[in-house]
Amino acid sequence: MTSLTVTTKTSADLPVDALVVGSVRTPDGADLATGHGLPRKAVVHLQAVLADLEATGRADEVHRVVAVPGVKATSVVVTGLGDGDARRTAFDHTVLREAAAAALRAVRTKKSVAVALPTPDVESVSAVADGAWSGTYVYDKAAPLAGRRGRGAATKPAAGPKVTVVSGAGQPRAVKEAVARAATVGAARDWARDLVNTPPNLLFPQSFVEAVRKRVADSPAKVTVSVLDEKALLKGGFGGITGVGQGSVNPPRIVTMSYSPSGAKGSVALVGKGITFDSGGLNLKPSSGMVTMKSDMAGAAAVAAAVVAAAELGGPVAVTGYLCLAENMPGGTAQRPSDVVVMRDGTSVEILDTDAEGRMVLGDGICLASEKKPDWIVDIATLTGAQMIALGDDIAGVMGNDDDFRASVVAAADAAGEGAWPMPLPVALRAKLETPTADIAHKGDRAGGMLTAGLFLQEFVGEGIPWAHVDIAGPSFNEKGPKGRTPKGGTGFGVSTLVTLVEGHRPRR
Repeated sequence: MTSLTVTTKTSADLPVDALVVGSVRTPDGADLATGHGLPRKAVVHLQAVLADLEATGRADEVHRVVAVPGVKATSVVVTGLGDGDARRTAFDHTVLREAAAAALRAVRTKKSVAVALPTPDVESVSAVADGAWSGTYVYDKAAPLAGRRGRGAATKPAAGPKVTVVSGAGQPRAVKEAVARAATVGAARDWARDLVNTPPNLLFPQSFVEAVRKRVADSPAKVTVSVLDEKALLKGGFGGITGVGQGSVNPPRIVTMSYSPSGAKGSVALVGKGITFDSGGLNLKPSSGMVTMKSDMAGAAAVAAAVVAAAELGGPVAVTGYLCLAENMPGGTAQRPSDVVVMRDGTSVEILDTDAEGRMVLGDGICLASEKKPDWIVDIATLTGAQMIALGDDIAGVMGNDDDFRASVVAAADAAGEGAWPMPLPVALRAKLETPTADIAHKGDRAGGMLTAGLFLQEFVGEGIPWAHVDIAGPSFNEKGPKGRTPKGGTGFGVSTLVTLVEGHRPRR
């Protein structure tokens, strides 16, 4: 497993396998950024090599140079920071995260790596540490299959590098805590990525439950786990999630994860959509539309990881996560279009499209979360294709019933380096959910689909509770090649945002 430490030693004196430094983009090509700590002869050598390589210094550009004079490291990795000049001392934290991750991805098989990017303050050190950890991620594709092909015990997970961040802000307590926090959140995010990347025949509602129990058992933090199985869900009136899961041989579950510190200063709730595979149900998706549907549980993965990270960080706020787990399949007992189901709070809902199942499991989860009257609720979900049409693959849409709280969620995403954008919930669109056969229809027409999904979820939020909905359909899964701190496959998007939001919470008066 990757480890993170911090040092103020001169980077050139560190006997590591690879030393990471930054480059900036100038009119004359790439130039070394400040913070590298290299002697003159090393700088001259690297500049000559960069010129010969026609390096630009653009973001996501990485060059590795061996046998650099005056440097103990076996190689020097030069990672692009984008536009700037050699005298610039401060960079946007997102730029630092992306550059550190791109560099570490190039040397993640090494045993030891030092990162000497511009870090004039605690926040910069934190961003570099976070990005460096993220860049070391690799999914162990053999691990889920170990023991299933007659080869005995599970494989030992591959060890990550020992990463040392060279701090330009010294080593006060705040710097050390920032690096330790980056390791905690990074490990949780990696777990969320692993969950998303796990094949759907191996990750279904009950095996997801078992994965959560194992992760909690392995954690030093005190998190309690309780589970509602299919019988308890029926008895408890959870018609939304029960209806979604009734066509599968793998019945649904709602997992509650609770971190309750002594003398808690407030309580918050996180609700995650956990569709372990989405075929579309009877409204069957085209075959091409199912290729990435193992990732339809990314919201639940983000919630599970965020609860564990928040507990391990030991904050004063009580955090409860609700994982709404189901498999949406077209079996003989599957839910039909025109069915009417009754949700946990007694609301009747007409089903128009069985492929719009995520809002149904979330609705029940939000009802359950509201019963505890938390200070606020955030749900996170791979909910609508409309989110990707509106905001693309990298930006989450954030809706809510309280403008100030919605702004807090967006601010937390920005601080965490995860893209998010505020979206409205126009009252006029609520009419699209009217139906003569139930209290509400679960879907409107195509226009404004992301917003009507948010309006539907809003119906299940308890009175007076600030709530936000985060649609991560685009940024949760990367089908293309890795870039910056985003790996191919599951991204773990949302974990950092949720942890940051919890850390910044102030209880309602």
